[in-house]
Amino acid sequence: MLATAGVIVRPFKVPEAVWAVSGAVALVSLGLLPAGAAWRGVGRGLDVYLFLTGMMLLAEVARVTGLFDWLASLAASHARGSATRLFRLIYAVGIVVTVFLSNDATAVVLTPAVAAVTRACKVADPLPYLFICALIANAASFVLPISNPANLVIYGSQMPPLGQWIALFAVPSIVAIGVTYLILRWTQRKALLEPITAKIEVPHLSGAAKAAASGIGVTALLLTVASALGWQLGLPTCAAGIVTLVGVTALRRSSPWPLLREISWGIIPLVAGLFVLVAALEQSGVILALSESLRAGVRDAPVLTAAGSGVVVGFLSNLVNNLPAGLMAGTAVQAAHVPAGVSSAILIGVDLGPNLSVTGSLATILWLTALRRERVQVAGVSFLKLGLLVMPPALFLSLGALLLLR
Repeated sequence: MLATAGVIVRPFKVPEAVWAVSGAVALVSLGLLPAGAAWRGVGRGLDVYLFLTGMMLLAEVARVTGLFDWLASLAASHARGSATRLFRLIYAVGIVVTVFLSNDATAVVLTPAVAAVTRACKVADPLPYLFICALIANAASFVLPISNPANLVIYGSQMPPLGQWIALFAVPSIVAIGVTYLILRWTQRKALLEPITAKIEVPHLSGAAKAAASGIGVTALLLTVASALGWQLGLPTCAAGIVTLVGVTALRRSSPWPLLREISWGIIPLVAGLFVLVAALEQSGVILALSESLRAGVRDAPVLTAAGSGVVVGFLSNLVNNLPAGLMAGTAVQAAHVPAGVSSAILIGVDLGPNLSVTGSLATILWLTALRRERVQVAGVSFLKLGLLVMPPALFLSLGALLLLR
């Protein structure tokens, strides 16, 4: 618990990965977890590490080539001086980036691009547009399996084929995205009455940026095929990221090392440390108790168990962060062999629940970091007040849509 708290709070500004890895090392050093079990825990995350690596490579290539800046500026130019239209367009770009590049890419790469566009538009208050980057990163993160690394954690090697995934999550995703938009738009209505400039200069899209866009498009297609065939997504994602990186750097006639140095590689040991912490919980019997509770609930009241599990995990994610919450829930789900309705409800809770607070997901923490670089401050209480309005209706209605359409 101390390690998890360190990941969330970051005392003394120590990186999250240090806390997660330190907790894992302490468990082994104190004899609370055998070294073999710790290594097996690390090994279980291989597909997630590969997936994150590929997505970070793609996102950084897109950032360096100016692809996301171009997309955001294009959206701003199409706004034609309307703050409401700009809001809608940024929301649409956020959906596309989240669905095909993952929620972390939306938080890390789209946030500074949106900040730049709000400055270019001479927006008085940029927060309504920046809130989009945080909230859509979670609300759209279960449209496809690739939209959130937590999706890989919940299902592990039992990932549903793409057709089954779409059948399960298409309507709940539409509900989550739509409800989040309507409530966010309503809460920011006064700020969106402010005028913005209509004169926006769209930067030139370089050949390298076009190559990056092509790489992202091919990756999305590749992952769609891999998901449809039931393959694990980590290796194809990583391979696509490497090929795109090599192609773009060759086109730019530049070294890949400066680009690689800008990637937040600490995410990989952070996730590995969390896998070890969950392995310790599994060793202690906590995961077994959770899986047995799920089995009993499914046997006695399957619909209530599904709904309750989604709600509990959604709110729990804001206390311990959705990565450890997802790891625990995913391990319990895989051990209990629960019906698709229960595992799907838990996934919605893990993905959508973090829109309540700034501590809810890794994507939101990364969003805060991106805002600090842009010298924009958001108080945790302010986000919580917004999250209390946005998240519960989106979560409850999405879960309702999932369970009603089963």
